[in-house]
Amino acid sequence: MGSNIRLKVAICGAGIGGLTCALALSKYPDLEIDVYESANKLAEVGAGIGLFPRPWKIIRALGLEQDLLRVTELGVTDGPVTSFRYRKGDQPWESADFHQLVTTGSLALLHRADYQQTLLRHLPRSCKTHCSKRLRSYSQRFSGTIELAFDDGSVAYCDVLLGADGLKSVVRKCLLGERARWAQSEGRYKEAAELQQAVDPVWSGTNAYRALIPAERLHARYPSHRALTTPVQYLGKRGYVLAYPISQGKLVNFVAFTCRHDLENTKFNGPWVSVTEKSQFMPYFSKWEPEVQAMLECVEKPLQWAIHTVRPLRSFISGRVALMGDAAHAMTPHQGSGAGQAIEDGYILATVLGHPKTTRDNLHRALRIYDEIRRPMAHRVMEKTRMNGRYYSFEFDGLDIEQLPPDQQWDFLQRMGKKFVKNWEWAWTTTVDDAVEEALKRLRHA
Repeated sequence: MGSNIRLKVAICGAGIGGLTCALALSKYPDLEIDVYESANKLAEVGAGIGLFPRPWKIIRALGLEQDLLRVTELGVTDGPVTSFRYRKGDQPWESADFHQLVTTGSLALLHRADYQQTLLRHLPRSCKTHCSKRLRSYSQRFSGTIELAFDDGSVAYCDVLLGADGLKSVVRKCLLGERARWAQSEGRYKEAAELQQAVDPVWSGTNAYRALIPAERLHARYPSHRALTTPVQYLGKRGYVLAYPISQGKLVNFVAFTCRHDLENTKFNGPWVSVTEKSQFMPYFSKWEPEVQAMLECVEKPLQWAIHTVRPLRSFISGRVALMGDAAHAMTPHQGSGAGQAIEDGYILATVLGHPKTTRDNLHRALRIYDEIRRPMAHRVMEKTRMNGRYYSFEFDGLDIEQLPPDQQWDFLQRMGKKFVKNWEWAWTTTVDDAVEEALKRLRHA
């Protein structure tokens, strides 16, 4: 290791969070950065993501904005912007919009793979990416060095390890096991049991069925379909559908959700992600409005995604290891904020690790600042997005919309609309500036 290298940083996972963090860290020439990815090539799977002004400000700061604007459908503007339209979609006749979401600054809609490729193009050569490197375990040595052991038998060393390895994170498993052993050795048996229980993700009770619909196909079937030009959500009891244009209008990102909130935090039997047939979920939406039917007819080879989350963790750090993104706080997708939260994690981590006052000797201080700033925010977002999933499937104020007369149904929808917007407005009314400033202040005064 060169004497001019202040810190050797290893990132496990080359998804949105890991690569954003790598790019932010690469701005500091005295950091050595290695990204380890378990897949045999860097090809992000999944469909569309939406980024609100809060994470978009980070994208701007990292110099990604112009490249990403070339692959967004609706562009990015400041000021009041109309976003998702909300409709009561669970009836056979055409519905009326009951709410129009207006945000301050627009929602940027991107294909996940486009975002990953843009990040990779911006990464300097000094930041090395290694594929086919699935972490088996890590061990923190008294000397301060962390040894990484990979499934292929190879080992690597670093000063600080960042776990960006997603929902089934190996880094989280090792980190919580490490903390549980410490708690056990000190007689804190209840805490040790709680830490072990948080290792495995839990099912949210909700399944999503995702597909990319060629815009030409949908236009041929329903020329005036709203989703060709506008983000739309069709809500109903125990489920909802969202759709929006991506890839410069060539595709429509389609997701249908089926919700069993009574099964939250249980075990899902079957593969968590699988290619399925639309017959698996079409009956659920068979009596929904014509626009939903038109999209269902266009769906081919949908991906079933049993949505799992991570139980709220007591800490995202252990020694010189930190979790970020889904590894730390996998959440339901009902506010489209999982990617944005991973981007924020990566940026704050880069802020504290990149600071000239952070050295091998005081790494724990920098990671503690990250944990104290990011964990409360991520947990608030987890709970808000969880509640919005309930509202979108008509779990609101203990009322059953189907039992209400028509005039009260409209009132129900209006009140619910106000509630889920209030729950969500942090995404466009706040910025990460305060968090960055707080991190820098703590670093200066530590």
